[in-house]
Amino acid sequence: MNWGMLLALFGAGLAVTTNCFGSSKGVGMVAEAASPVITEDSSKFGKLLVLMLLPGSQGLYGLVITILSLTQIGVLGGEVIPNTAAGVARGGLFLLACLPMAFGGLASALLQARVALTGVQLISKRPQDSGKAVTSASLVELYALLSFVSSLLMVMSINSIKW
Repeated sequence: MNWGMLLALFGAGLAVTTNCFGSSKGVGMVAEAASPVITEDSSKFGKLLVLMLLPGSQGLYGLVITILSLTQIGVLGGEVIPNTAAGVARGGLFLLACLPMAFGGLASALLQARVALTGVQLISKRPQDSGKAVTSASLVELYALLSFVSSLLMVMSINSIKW
């Protein structure tokens, strides 16, 4: 068994799975809260749609990190991680590189959904303040982006390490 490859695949899988879980939970929470508002006044759908979509971005970030990791470890082309002690260390580095996206994306998706939920309430009472609701929810996105950039830079740099 190639333990290095297993560690790297675990990291890549963790990055996409946790982010997709957080995003689907977040989008579902906001959509559930928005449904009664849309039922009452369908003209608010466009304003609420942005809030429903915002927690979904983390799933896409996780997918990008996973695809990049799979490319770097040889699953989608390139050099396969060797079944050696250095290969195990390299696989461990890929696992560690995926962790910021895995946990940062999960947390930011769920927390962004909570902020978006309050935005749904705001839009239901004062549709003219939809920009404030979207801006507030977008602020949480910064932390998903920081996690994404951190994982991206780490994943991209692992193969440049001399083994």
